[in-house]
Parts: sequence; structure tokens; C-alpha cells
Amino acid sequence: MTDDTLAQRFEEQRPRLHAVAQRLLGSPTDADDAVQETWLRLSRTDVSAIGNLPGWLTTVVGRVCLDALRSRAGRRERGLDVVEIEAGRVDDEPERTVDPAEETLLAESVGQALQVVLDALTPAERIAFVLHDVFALSFEEIGPVVGRTPTATRQLASRARRRVQADPARDERPQQRQVVDAFFSAARNGRFDDLLHLLDPSVVVRADAAAALVSGRLPVGAKAVARYFSGRAQGVRPALIDGAVGGVILPGGGVRLAISFVVADDRILAIEAVADPDQLAVMDIVLT
Repeated sequence: MTDDTLAQRFEEQRPRLHAVAQRLLGSPTDADDAVQETWLRLSRTDVSAIGNLPGWLTTVVGRVCLDALRSRAGRRERGLDVVEIEAGRVDDEPERTVDPAEETLLAESVGQALQVVLDALTPAERIAFVLHDVFALSFEEIGPVVGRTPTATRQLASRARRRVQADPARDERPQQRQVVDAFFSAARNGRFDDLLHLLDPSVVVRADAAAALVSGRLPVGAKAVARYFSGRAQGVRPALIDGAVGGVILPGGGVRLAISFVVADDRILAIEAVADPDQLAVMDIVLT
């Protein structure tokens, strides 16, 4: 790849990278600096070893922002963060597929008012929460950014979500619950058009390995997601899952499947299914 081609590909990713950095850092100027540092790191890297450039850039800009947040926080917050680091640091993983359009759309789901609350989070909490809840990255994708296992990263995001939603002015869960309940009702009764109306056109569906074994190939796009869920969701009980609205399946009284949602502007932006018993054991699940 020539230098001109590499620069062109980077410029194609710049708006998405800037959206990620600005949401994490809260400042357009700081975001510019983070994106520029990402370009410098790319220019010093053997590009032939990068299998997925958008995914690589997302990881790098996330790490740059994490360093900036830790530096900004000073010694006090760094001390807290060190105490919270759990065993099992994650090494670099193979590059993953990232859809820039989905991330940019999801970035718009959190308003500037949230910035005040984000400033109260530790750097690692902030990274995990924003990349998962705003940009819909999986915990496996975020883990290498913050140096945690996927399970530890989930706990970071869960802790951050509870702190964000503890702000009465930001508690949008009742409205989100209406959307999710409407989704489950439409799914149970096979109302395809209602499902389609509730889903964002770029809705993202994620599942852990255990859930994927049950569900098979995950649907992509609103129509495919609506078809997939139409006629399903029988026996789902409403629940809060790590602070997010969702539902659970309870055959025999134990949680076998947890489904959580990211909702904004009365549309479902992301759906995540978890069936792995070890993951379920560390999740904060409250029936509602």
C-alpha cells in the first residue's frame, strides 16, 4: 500500500475516529490531537500486518484516549484505576470487523448532557461504557483497549452504567422499558411491521458463543432482525441487566439467557444476548 493510499484510507476513517475520541474526551481539540496521534502511530506501523484497518484504528484511538484520560485525571484517579485492575491482562488480539456507519450512528445516541456524568467515571470505566453503550463494540473488542478480560470489561461498563443512571436527570429507563416491552410483545405475536418500526435501520445484534450456538447465524439489518425475532421471545421476563433494560429466560427458575438493549429516541440500536453460565453469574440481573 502506497503512502497516498494509506493516507486516503485514513481520511475515510477520520470522521468516525473523531466521533469516538470526542465522545471519550469531551473536547473537539483533544479529539483532534488523539486522531493525529493515531495517524502517527499508523504511519510508523507495518500496514501489511493489519488485517482490518478500521478495527485497528478504533483500538488505537481508544488507547490514545485512555492514556489522555489517565493523564488528565492525575495521580488520584490513576491510583483508583490501579486498584481496580483485575488479573488476566489481555494481549493484542487479531483485528476485528467494525462497521464505521453503525458506530457513527450510535455515537449520536448520547447527548452532550452526558459529558458531565462521564467526567465522574474513572478512565477505564469511561472507555468501556462509551465504546460498548454508545458505539456498540463488544466486550471482546474493548478488552484489549483497557487491558482487561472481556468479563472484567463487562464489569467496568456495568459499574459505569449504574453511576450514569444514578443521575435522576439521566434516567431514561422507563421510556426505554416501554420500547423493549413493545419489542417483546411484537416478537411474541409475530408482528413483523411493529418490530421493524422499533428497530433502528442499522441495529446491531451481538451474542456470546453459547447464545450463538442456540441462535445460529446472527441477523444483519433491521429487516433480518425483525424476521429473526418474529414469533420468538416466548416466556421472556422483563429485567435490568447490568443496569440496561432487557429480559431473561428462566426455565426451571434459573437464568439461561439474558438479552439487553441499547435504546435511543425510541429506537433499538443494539441487542446483546448472553447464555454463557460464567458470564451470567457475574452479571447484575434484576427482574422488573
